[in-house]
Amino acid sequence: MIEVKNALEQANKEISTRFDFKGSDARVEQKERELTAYADDDFKLGQVRDVLTGKMAKRNVDVRFLDIGKVEKIGGDKVKQVYKIKAGIDAALAKKIVTAIKEAKLKVQGSIQGDTVRVNGKNRDDLQVGIALLRKEFHDQPLKYENFRD
Repeated sequence: MIEVKNALEQANKEISTRFDFKGSDARVEQKERELTAYADDDFKLGQVRDVLTGKMAKRNVDVRFLDIGKVEKIGGDKVKQVYKIKAGIDAALAKKIVTAIKEAKLKVQGSIQGDTVRVNGKNRDDLQVGIALLRKEFHDQPLKYENFRD
């Protein structure tokens, strides 16, 4: 979340100094786990999104964590778009991950613990095979692998 905030501040700074945003009310605001982009029209809103995702990519924040909402019209010609920041794995995806591990018949076990999936195995090679399987099977999901030790 700290990197998201830093990327947001950098994006707002660039938006305020860019020539094509002169005189417009383009900005991005953050409330808890929600970012809201404001602009004068759809084109400028797309430009704001591009600046924001570019700054996030430079700060190594995976943009797949953003759940992009639809464009809403607010007073006059102004538009806004809400981006929700996903944290953790939802229950349906967690069940799919555990069943994929079981169906592969690897020597590892998966268990759901809150908004995470814990995978246990006896040796490192089996765990690496499990990680490779999950990367191949769920390539569109931003999965994070941590606490990997013997």
